Amino acid sequence: QVQLVESGGGLVQPGGSLRLSCAASGFTFSNYAMSWYRQAPGKERELVAGISRPGGNTNYADSVKGRFTISRDNAKNTVYLQMSNLKSEDTAVYYCKALRGLTNYWGQGTQVTVSS
Repeated sequence: QVQLVESGGGLVQPGGSLRLSCAASGFTFSNYAMSWYRQAPGKERELVAGISRPGGNTNYADSVKGRFTISRDNAKNTVYLQMSNLKSEDTAVYYCKALRGLTNYWGQGTQVTVSS
């Protein structure tokens, strides 16, 4: 059974930091590119960051460059999103996604709220 389980979300003040984790099971994690998406209320889901299968290549949305870092640990079947200098506009549900060719899996999401 394929599972992607996100954790680490919560309420944080502007300027604060959070680290999201996404634990994968039920498929060969190292064969999949991984990414983080987010969806704010009333908005479409958008790509935040992606990382290649071996982890050597990363890409980021312009809005998070320099503030967010995606990484993966293939030994732990986990992908991370380190978020720093958080802003109110980062408030959203964050989802991880696994992708290989035409096959993709999604997690259930974790809420991140940035507010004072």
